[in-house]
Amino acid sequence: MSDHDWLAERFESDRPRLRALSYRMLGSAAEADDAVQEAWIRLSRSRTDEVENLSGWLTTIVARVSLNMLQSRKSRPEDLVDTTEAGEPHGEAAPDDPEEEAVLADSVGVALLVVLDTLTPAERLAFVLHDMFAVPFEEIATIVDRSPAAARQLASRARRRVQRAAPLARTAAVGVYDESADTPKTGKSDLANAFLAASREGNFEALLSMLDPDIVLRSDATAVQMGVDAELRGADAVTRVFAGRAWAPVPALIDGTAGLVWAKGGRPQLAFRFTVDDGRITAIGIQAELTDVDIALAL
Repeated sequence: MSDHDWLAERFESDRPRLRALSYRMLGSAAEADDAVQEAWIRLSRSRTDEVENLSGWLTTIVARVSLNMLQSRKSRPEDLVDTTEAGEPHGEAAPDDPEEEAVLADSVGVALLVVLDTLTPAERLAFVLHDMFAVPFEEIATIVDRSPAAARQLASRARRRVQRAAPLARTAAVGVYDESADTPKTGKSDLANAFLAASREGNFEALLSMLDPDIVLRSDATAVQMGVDAELRGADAVTRVFAGRAWAPVPALIDGTAGLVWAKGGRPQLAFRFTVDDGRITAIGIQAELTDVDIALAL
């Protein structure tokens, strides 16, 4: 085996961990793949015979690349669209795998990505590296160009912000509420969880059983521009919208009312407001104009 082949094989053994790290940093599968591919390019061009801990070296490279990408994004905000194909070490493009992307997103939690997106780039890096990947603060300090004590403070501030989001998240996880009630009804979490599971699994019959026969789905103008139906009536028509969808919505409080939110790249894109009566969903409102909407997602 040549040195190049050995290096490529060694890199592939670290790829899943590196991709998980960069995804938590960036909240975008496409950008995560770009960061990992950049690490391979740097590795293939570097002298590594004197590197004692290759995994640690790669972690540092991916973290620095991700930090630079995150800082660039903060200075030039834009919606993230996962359209870039992942590159393999030898430059061959990997095919898209929606199931793999869904598993990756579920392993992190869309809601956590939304919370992480509120942190500064340095806070996010310190929190992700230390709390999620157990990287010592001494190593984090060299990446963010600060002292170990300062790196510890960055992670501590980030941790407090994540923890402050947890109470609302636990409330949102209760499930679907009756919008006409002042307080949440009990026993609705099973319905919400079942709705999500049936949607992801494409269980048409299960979805149908949760919806009122005369259910109405209405979407705002922005959602319609995204390709969502303006209005649908009847359980059969609404079920066909949700059955087998690859997206992974999460429970959320939307202006204080429970529903679901679908996010992409760590940013809410669509809010689903539910009306429930006698154990069945009677109406679903889909909203894409979220500028003035208060959303608290489940972590």
